[in-house]
Amino acid sequence: MKYFLVLSLMILSSRNLPAQDEVDWETYFEKSGYASTATYEQTMHYFQNLADYSEFAEFHSFGLSPQLRELNYLLVSREKKKNTQMNDSSEVGKLFKPAVLIINGIHSGEIEGKDASMILLREILVTKEKEYLLDSLNLIVVPIFNVDGHERKSKYNRINQNGPEEMGWRTTSQNLNLNRDWMKADAPEMQAMLKLINRYLPDFAIDTHTTDGADYQYTLTYSVEKHANIFSGTAEWLKSKFIPFLEAEISKQGYLIHPYVYLKNWRKGLDDGLIEWASSPRLSTGYFALRNRPSLLVETHMIKPYKERVYSTKSILETTLQFLFSNLSELRELNFSADEQSINLYDQGKYIPLFFSVSDVYETRNFKGYEYYWDSSAISGKEKLIYTDKKKDLAIKHYSDLVAADLVKVARGYYITPEYSYLVDKIKLHGINPALLISKSRTDLVTRYKFKNIKFAENSYEGRQLVTFEYDTYSEVVNIPEGSYLFLTDHANARLLTHLLEPKSPDSFVRLGFMNHIFERKEYYEDYVMEEIAEEMLANDPELKKHFETKLKNEEEFRNDPRARLDFFYERSPYFDKQKNLYPILRIAE
Repeated sequence: MKYFLVLSLMILSSRNLPAQDEVDWETYFEKSGYASTATYEQTMHYFQNLADYSEFAEFHSFGLSPQLRELNYLLVSREKKKNTQMNDSSEVGKLFKPAVLIINGIHSGEIEGKDASMILLREILVTKEKEYLLDSLNLIVVPIFNVDGHERKSKYNRINQNGPEEMGWRTTSQNLNLNRDWMKADAPEMQAMLKLINRYLPDFAIDTHTTDGADYQYTLTYSVEKHANIFSGTAEWLKSKFIPFLEAEISKQGYLIHPYVYLKNWRKGLDDGLIEWASSPRLSTGYFALRNRPSLLVETHMIKPYKERVYSTKSILETTLQFLFSNLSELRELNFSADEQSINLYDQGKYIPLFFSVSDVYETRNFKGYEYYWDSSAISGKEKLIYTDKKKDLAIKHYSDLVAADLVKVARGYYITPEYSYLVDKIKLHGINPALLISKSRTDLVTRYKFKNIKFAENSYEGRQLVTFEYDTYSEVVNIPEGSYLFLTDHANARLLTHLLEPKSPDSFVRLGFMNHIFERKEYYEDYVMEEIAEEMLANDPELKKHFETKLKNEEEFRNDPRARLDFFYERSPYFDKQKNLYPILRIAE
């Protein structure tokens, strides 16, 4: 009886797994003569077939797009797991071997990563010549991140790009650029992605793209974070081990490769040289750096044929996986050390950089480009750049001396009062939970920020009105009301939390326009009322009178502006709103 049950289960199981010859494993890209890419439905069908065929693959949804398409990922692992459904609240899906996250189609017009992943996964799961990678690695592959943009396909979506025949759109159906949304997480797709990352916390991430910009011979360009925005040990490992291996192996495979080509002056092409940069955390590689994880940005060259771009992307994916396969213990050790350092930043009195600038120091390097020249244009009325098809090694200025443009000392923590709980929800999306929900009001010494010289951007940015400012700081004992949230920095995401909450960070909530209402004036005076109060203030305060008269004498703009003159007194009166321009998040004082 026991034998019969086992045999029956084996038969039923085999019916659910299609044989290799029952599935057409040729991708749509290959069938099209390497000219086209699959639709969303065709892509998801292919990935589902991989999951159905292989016992090592599971295909799951991790969210819905605004147009109600499923966001899916393929988990490839030899580990024994429980239920890994994203809607299961139990502690499941924990991976013990290092996990590599591959994100394709964050800009879905730049889609060769999807086709490259399909072929690579076929070689791992079906033909199995690369199955050995699963001995030590787990893979989390997102076929298409921007699924709605992927289906807004056209021959005319990418004016600079050579194929595929039809390609998706750069932004989501809500017109949001997902690769500017990592910190603010406004897009539903990004909110789902952050939950996926929190679930698995991959050890290494790869983000595949197609570049814009200058013309040159290189098929592949890449970027890794190797400056002070990432743990120093990880930066050195990437510079001294990963990059040399990557460039050597890719070159052996016949592809020209170069670090990401970032022009010093985009209007002048290569004339002014190239710069290195440290990615902002609103972009993928900068974000993973704040989460203490190395990542790779892949940028194939837009003008190269689509077939070449797909296979070069496949080459850089499998080369990276091969490197990680051979260096797993170092990767895990570095990630652990990076987390430990972040946990102790406050205790060690550390400062962290918030953004960077490049100095004027440069060296001249060889660059495989094309001959180009400038000519007058009857169209634009200015000089136009013309590339020829003649290959040429160019001597290019390369600026690689990055310096921290501003730093901040890591705080012990921050209080967020109940009325700003919407910010708490955002912070939780990044895997950061409050250390405490204040159940009884208390007092504490905090640092306050008072903003001045406030300027709003003329145009919106990704649906938000960005703001810049200066500020003064002061210490004050304040009442922390019941229901407030306390966020401490004694955890691995301390640098991420600091970037979100320190006002001068370019990616702080306040700079990104999450609380522009604090800059708005809500009460106003009648002139005739203010005139009387101002006269009383002048009569009763000689110092104030002296200050007023000095401004009248020395500042012509003030002297000629009746509103400014009345505001001078209103802002110094007890009627003025003391909360205006005051940062509502409270930094715990030293």
